[in-house]
Amino acid sequence: MLTSLAWLNRCLEPGNLSAEEAVRLLEAHSFPIEGIESLAGGDARLDVELTSNRGDCLCHLGLAREIAAVSGRKLITPAMPSGGGAGCIADHTSVDNTVPERCPRFTARLIRGVKVGPSPKWLVEALESVGQRSINNIVDMSNFILLSIGHPNHAFDLNTLAGRKLIVRHAHKGEKMPGLDGVTHALVESDVVVADAERAQSIAGIVGGVPTSVTERTTDVLLEMATWNPIMVRRTARRLGITTDAAYRFTRTVDARDLEWASAICAQMMVDVAGGEIVGGFGTAGLLSVGAGYDPLPVVELRAARCEHILGIAVEPNRMVELLEAIGIEVRVDGTGANTVLNCTIPPHRAHELLREIDLIEEIVRLHGFDNLTVAPTVEVNLDLAHPESWAKREKAMALIGRTLAGLGFYETATFSFVRETEAMQFLPEGMRYLKVDEDRRPGAPYLRTSLIPSLLGVRKANQDARVNPPGGVRLFETAAVFAERDDGTLHQRNTLEHRSLGVLMDVMGAKPERADTQQEALRTMRGVMERTIRAVGGPDVQVNLRTADAPVAALRGEIAAKIELLGGPRDGAALGWVALIANTSKTALRTTCELDCPVVVAELDLAALIALYPPSAGALELPEFPGIERDLSVVVDERVPWGDIESAVRDANPAMLENVRFVGAFRSAQLGDGCKSVTLRLAFRDPARTLRHEEVDPQVEAVLESLRRRVSAELRV
Repeated sequence: MLTSLAWLNRCLEPGNLSAEEAVRLLEAHSFPIEGIESLAGGDARLDVELTSNRGDCLCHLGLAREIAAVSGRKLITPAMPSGGGAGCIADHTSVDNTVPERCPRFTARLIRGVKVGPSPKWLVEALESVGQRSINNIVDMSNFILLSIGHPNHAFDLNTLAGRKLIVRHAHKGEKMPGLDGVTHALVESDVVVADAERAQSIAGIVGGVPTSVTERTTDVLLEMATWNPIMVRRTARRLGITTDAAYRFTRTVDARDLEWASAICAQMMVDVAGGEIVGGFGTAGLLSVGAGYDPLPVVELRAARCEHILGIAVEPNRMVELLEAIGIEVRVDGTGANTVLNCTIPPHRAHELLREIDLIEEIVRLHGFDNLTVAPTVEVNLDLAHPESWAKREKAMALIGRTLAGLGFYETATFSFVRETEAMQFLPEGMRYLKVDEDRRPGAPYLRTSLIPSLLGVRKANQDARVNPPGGVRLFETAAVFAERDDGTLHQRNTLEHRSLGVLMDVMGAKPERADTQQEALRTMRGVMERTIRAVGGPDVQVNLRTADAPVAALRGEIAAKIELLGGPRDGAALGWVALIANTSKTALRTTCELDCPVVVAELDLAALIALYPPSAGALELPEFPGIERDLSVVVDERVPWGDIESAVRDANPAMLENVRFVGAFRSAQLGDGCKSVTLRLAFRDPARTLRHEEVDPQVEAVLESLRRRVSAELRV
């Protein structure tokens, strides 16, 4: 920030700050000086470096407050003007705030009978001292207030406003506004504007419009002072390529709770340089104020003992109070000695960033002086290796997943989190929207991935281009984060969701990979991979089912897809993820757009849900003393019936002495009929106390057949 030494001295008493002292005090208390330039009349221009959280110091009053706190000077803060004025502002104009979530507070005051002309010498010199040029007394005072007390504002010519009113709203589709920067800006519907009854007259928090600007013909000034959502201002300013002092300040948060004071100061000083009368004065009749309600000022507790523990030095509670009150914090002290607690009410200009006890401790050490900290020659560090139990569980489960998939012939990949817009959009879950990151290093793919599958498909294509043909085909897996945000319409509350997924990809192998039976075999192989991985994490008793379902994302529409679910237990029916075959070769199909020369099977699991199954529950059983009996059943079912439904129907029959049920194979032929298949399953029965006879299991087998007929419309294949 460019700062005038003479301007700083107008905010201090005594105002005898020299350039050398200003540099020393600011740099010693976390405000580096990037440059200093001598000006006429003994003034100096300082270029002060500020961190993004210190928007309160983007004005002379803010920097003067810091200097006063560490030099013992008194800060001269403009007092709230008093007195009334004739009339009521509501009789002359109105304000409507339709987007309080974007504009927490919007205020307006009316000054009638002004005489617009050149600014007085002191005002011109003040602006020139920080590199700004004079325009006219009203505009110059608007800029002076921003640079003096840190509150951006805008002056409208009331008589040029259609309907003589202001409306804070979203821009209309296709709306344009000629800005004071000399550019006609094309607006989009997510932009917020200040409009009159007909069209936009200002881009909220960024730049005003030409038609309603103050000129020498202006007699009535409608003074606007507001606060805006920082993210909204930053997004619009970047999209339009506009850089203004107001936008820079708003992106660092302007608190709404002192707007009334700031707008009163601004209005009074405009009258001082341009004449006129403030309609309604400084009472309620002179102010229009609309928006969301005011939050109470935050109160943060600071434990004196905690401060000493963090800093390693003793700072007396009275000294803490002195330092905090010097920067405008109200302090109430409770307790004594080691139990002393400072209840700190944070002022509006720091309310957005002094939120925790550690923030106040940082302020104390900064104001007390880093040079007053004792530096020991050595530092003793106690290592706390007692990490949360969940960390060890997660790491062990992740290692087990990696070993299992590697043992099944899969290679782990590590890819970027960025994808192209089409990839982010096509794999977006329902009710979400994708996120774009301003990343200049990846201009072609600036979107955060919503699924791991596009990344794996990219690696598959790279292997294809390199003519990599390992035995069993290319098999890949990756564990990484995927991103999205809830689609809340036009609110843009940025409810961002990030979770880790396990993505798996496998080639369809065989002499004829385009054949349906080859692809079915690949799907069954992927099912086995999923079951093996899930049971490795959760144990052999975890039952997994693949249930045919609609494509989980737009990219897989028209492909064969299934949900991966748990069966039985407290998590019966819980979804772990999905599996799909990418085989379609139409012009719009995913396989064609990815340029894959063979079909692939992909799957994606929720990694947190998978790790929640860990550790695997397993136990040792004694070998059976007596032989069991196995019965094979071949049943004809609809092609769409998955094995999980068949297995579930068998277990629902609850046949006595059933030890397990296993899938043997599937058979299809024209004799079975269109859309039908024959599934062979093996039932194993055993009595732990004696040898079974075949006739003893006949009723159980019949009960199983009856359950299959009822649940999946199965018919026994003779």
